[in-house]
Amino acid sequence: MGVFASTEDPGTTGHEQVVFCQDKQSGLKAIIGIYSTALGPALGGTRFYPYASEEEALADVLDLSRGMAYKNALAGLDLGGGKAVIWGDPEQIKSEPLLRAYGRFVESLAGRYYTACDVGTYVADMDVIARETRYVTGRSVEHGGAGDSSILTAWGVFQGMRAAAEHVWGAPTLSGRRVGVAGLGKVGKYLTAHLLEDGAEVVATDVNPKALEWVRATHPQVELVDDTAALVASDIDVYAPCALGGALNDDTVPVLRAKVVAGAANNQLAHPGIEKVLADRGILYAPDYVVNAGGVIQVADEIEGFNFERAKLRATRIYNTTREILRLADDEGVPPAVAADRLAERRMAEVGRLRTIHLR
Repeated sequence: MGVFASTEDPGTTGHEQVVFCQDKQSGLKAIIGIYSTALGPALGGTRFYPYASEEEALADVLDLSRGMAYKNALAGLDLGGGKAVIWGDPEQIKSEPLLRAYGRFVESLAGRYYTACDVGTYVADMDVIARETRYVTGRSVEHGGAGDSSILTAWGVFQGMRAAAEHVWGAPTLSGRRVGVAGLGKVGKYLTAHLLEDGAEVVATDVNPKALEWVRATHPQVELVDDTAALVASDIDVYAPCALGGALNDDTVPVLRAKVVAGAANNQLAHPGIEKVLADRGILYAPDYVVNAGGVIQVADEIEGFNFERAKLRATRIYNTTREILRLADDEGVPPAVAADRLAERRMAEVGRLRTIHLR
């Protein structure tokens, strides 16, 4: 087992530290990216995914860790931004030795990085990783953790969507609105329930047949369409991307009929400039890392000793944060994504500066 590469090159990526990890016997190949510890230890989940190449895995971890820094800053957490990816098919190579080897690499960072669940990793995996490191959140209730972080992720997205609806239509509700949910996985299914309870019509899609079976059995009133392309082009008021990133791209944005985009997926903007195309088309984009912060709020609460009601109250404040960002965007004449970045950068700079005041 060993670190096969490590680099600190803020001039290139802006990251404080990027660590490549490998344990040949278990098959572990992982990358841990720490973008910023200005506000505190970096927190972000571990994504287990069969990337096509190491370059693709590296690009993903760099984007995701930067996004976590901004997300944690706007969530009001005293935590920096980090992320990890394990390169491989979790259905094929995930094992106790691999997860424990990964845990030892997390431990070797001495608290600079806390990990949690992400795509391809689950609460049970965090319990295994925690056998080798203290720096794990998103653990099972049996081990003092918060359990499934998707619960408050969906709640936070719903709050951000309410704020966007108020900004566009004058009332903080989705009642009577038609909402398109792309992805009925861990977050999408909870979000669908909140929307239906609020009186929205929901149209949805997913690539997983089991997810479609679930929604047919649980919420038969949900309309299902063949794929995301059909969903995007359909007559919807709100588009909620809840799967992988890059949902807002040169193909989807020109045909999107929704007036609001607010969803759980990370890195929804496929490339810089898409946020301006959305604004030019009169589509209000609630920045993904603002509205999907409920999950990180939930797992961060474990560091204090988990209390669900306290965490839910913090996630509910995503409504207020989203309102502030949309107001600032109007005042400054910039897209909401730009306004959100400015607020996050301001907090990282102003609060992070306090660490230069030495206590001993």
